[in-house]
Amino acid sequence: MKIIDDAVKRGDKTLSEYESKKVLSKYFIPVTKEYLTKGLNEAKDCAKDVGYPLVLKGSSSILTHKTELNLVEVGIKDEAELEKAYNAIEQRGNGKLDGILVQEIIKGERELVAGLIRDPQFGPCVMFGLGGIFTEVLKDVSFRVAPLEEIDAYEMMDEIKAKKILSEFRGKPAVNRQVLANILMNIGRIGLEIDEVAEIDINPLIIKDDTPVAVDALIVLRDTSK
Repeated sequence: MKIIDDAVKRGDKTLSEYESKKVLSKYFIPVTKEYLTKGLNEAKDCAKDVGYPLVLKGSSSILTHKTELNLVEVGIKDEAELEKAYNAIEQRGNGKLDGILVQEIIKGERELVAGLIRDPQFGPCVMFGLGGIFTEVLKDVSFRVAPLEEIDAYEMMDEIKAKKILSEFRGKPAVNRQVLANILMNIGRIGLEIDEVAEIDINPLIIKDDTPVAVDALIVLRDTSK
């Protein structure tokens, strides 16, 4: 895949959020609507298509902890706020950004996590569980060795302690388990088909209506030349 090949040639250790989502979307994993912009005027044009309110994020394959570095501005309501936020993120990026993402806001009360690790013994393993701020605290996750069959994906959903949030929740419909199963199976496919991918972290995977959408994503690369 060209995105991966180009990153490897540059010697990047990770893909940016934008690049990571491009890889995910090629494997039919739903991602946020977003544009990578190189200047304020371009951002204003893209904002008209995305629609307000929206999110701005500094894009970089080096600065992976965007929130901690104050490179995320949420709930931007109009062009004036966009201009102020864009300039602030650009300044905080300190010349290390490859652009600024203009991204839609995904509203949903249910946050999941999905991803991939490479186990030294078993190879690519898919991970699924409760996401958002609870991922590290509760560690409510399930794992399967790739490749996954549909039954494996469904079993993973039933193994987490918080599985009830996949059912009807606070007046929201049950999660589309078929879409979620496809996401988990396709994450496994990425690990099997792209040797350069070391890890995938999709967090949060927010449920919009009944559909899981990757709101943030990070793909870590490995050196396959050794």
